[in-house]
Amino acid sequence: MRRFTQGLYGYAVALFVCLAGAGLFLLVTPQSREEHIPRLEYSITVANFGHAVPFGVWAPRQDPAGWVPNSNRIAKGENGAQVLYLGYATAKREHAMFAQSNEQPAAGFANRMSNTDKTEGTQQIGGVAWEQRFREDKNQRSLVRVLPDVTLVITGTADWAELGELAAQLQQRPKG
Repeated sequence: MRRFTQGLYGYAVALFVCLAGAGLFLLVTPQSREEHIPRLEYSITVANFGHAVPFGVWAPRQDPAGWVPNSNRIAKGENGAQVLYLGYATAKREHAMFAQSNEQPAAGFANRMSNTDKTEGTQQIGGVAWEQRFREDKNQRSLVRVLPDVTLVITGTADWAELGELAAQLQQRPKG
């Protein structure tokens, strides 16, 4: 027994046993080669947000084709304002997030969500102009629309066309 536990021979046997155990483990554990992004329903979160705020809530009519809603939450913004966040994995598997709030000043909310205060231009979506903002070091693009009672921000690593797809799906729901 002593020759199996000492010297180069013992080291080789121990290494072989460890590698065989690792190989057996990999062989019997289930593996999936398919992508799985958890889908989270956001309709209840949007309804709860609508009951908590004094304005009509904006939400997608439907999710853009191939997009997966994967996060949603209501949070407190500055000065006690409510903020609704809806997160997505886009069809190109980039990230996009829709945020809205009646936080004042509106520019402060837009700047914080887009991580910049510099406007790069505008993008026409459904006959409405959205401000384009870009932060290069984070590869973050943002579309911003400031309305009298609410500020809408769509932001993420998705390209301008994908962010525009989400903006085109937005519609205001009646208060209540």
